[in-house]
Amino acid sequence: MSSSLAGFTGRYATALFQLADETGRVDAVASDLAAIASLIAESDDLARMIGSPAISREDQNKAMAAILQKAGADDLVAKFIGVIADNGRLFALPQIIDRFLADLAARRGEVSAEVVSAVPLDAKLEGDVKKAVAGVAGSDKISLSMRVDETLIGGLVVRIGSRMIDTSIKTKLTKLEMTMKGVG
Repeated sequence: MSSSLAGFTGRYATALFQLADETGRVDAVASDLAAIASLIAESDDLARMIGSPAISREDQNKAMAAILQKAGADDLVAKFIGVIADNGRLFALPQIIDRFLADLAARRGEVSAEVVSAVPLDAKLEGDVKKAVAGVAGSDKISLSMRVDETLIGGLVVRIGSRMIDTSIKTKLTKLEMTMKGVG
């Protein structure tokens, strides 16, 4: 991430945190932001819409307002995303969300981790993954964000801070292919 992108995403994330904290809605905002991040990750159309300079700020704002209303998002989140769209910064929404959630986890003394799986995990499996991540991270306070990426075929990719543990079949197949190309 460029330093200018990191700078303004941090400012937006901090401003949203302060507003959420002042109104006692930090948990509701964090929950909505995590849900929005999942929507963006799962929908190529939504990701293209927020990242497209060809779509006007007004149209981006209207589209996001409709999505947030249908999702029942907190009013503070809807207004905040409206401001981001009006300012032409909607393309940075995923980074702002990541920064907000990471800052919140740090303030709570939690270790932040992202788990990407090929299929949605049920509650039991998610609990098992959380225990395993806690063991690797050396902390019982884990803030876990889950995401599905069907291209993984199977297995998991776990990111804990700057560490990445990749047990996906896709990666194993890619390594096998590279090894076989090197042999021939």
